[in-house]
Amino acid sequence: MTMPNPDAVRAAAYNNARWCAAMSRSHGVEGEFGPQAWTAPRRTPLYYPDAVTLTPHADASALIARIDTTAPGATVKDSFADLDLTRHGFTVLFDAQWIHRPAGPPTREPESAWDAMRDPAALRTWALACCAGDEDDAHLFRPGLLAEPEVLLVAGRDARGSVVAGAVASPGDGVIGISNVFAKSGDLTAAWPVVLDAAHALFPDVPLVGYEHGDALTAACAQGFTPIGPLRVWLRR
Repeated sequence: MTMPNPDAVRAAAYNNARWCAAMSRSHGVEGEFGPQAWTAPRRTPLYYPDAVTLTPHADASALIARIDTTAPGATVKDSFADLDLTRHGFTVLFDAQWIHRPAGPPTREPESAWDAMRDPAALRTWALACCAGDEDDAHLFRPGLLAEPEVLLVAGRDARGSVVAGAVASPGDGVIGISNVFAKSGDLTAAWPVVLDAAHALFPDVPLVGYEHGDALTAACAQGFTPIGPLRVWLRR
């Protein structure tokens, strides 16, 4: 059940926009934070939005004017699920829920130890594990991310040192954003304790936020997250 929390959603939206901005910078795309939204003037990396709204009821026309719609594929993360972008040629790609978890340790012991990626070789190993070996998707995670102060890539390793789970942790705006959660086994219930253990060790007094949908939302809620509000991602085909 969703428990609406506008302040927490705003913090989550700003935090997520900062992560999207960092990913875009690593690809040479400089976005801009405005009063109502973060936007990028040219196409962002695959899977990452061209705009993220930061306040309810953002001006849709002004937002669309700040992104590149000259070719198909532009996306907008409607952080409050309150826009209608159909007249601008967009359709709904998916709906999801922002989630929030108070600061604290995982509810059960992680099955693997964790560490943070500090060099390009480690980043490459992490990216391949995160992307299930897909070379093209793994190349989205470029070494420039390692220089971003608000980005931490966490890996859980098995006894042989192989990366078996992980996530991106993004501190900022009074929260820790958790995204790109993965488990080599495909079972996110094994990944979350590792991620939560790392977050608690590194940021012991800071709550966690993120967004999920479907089975991934169910897995997050089983680890102490609560849905706090809807979001919607729009695509211009």
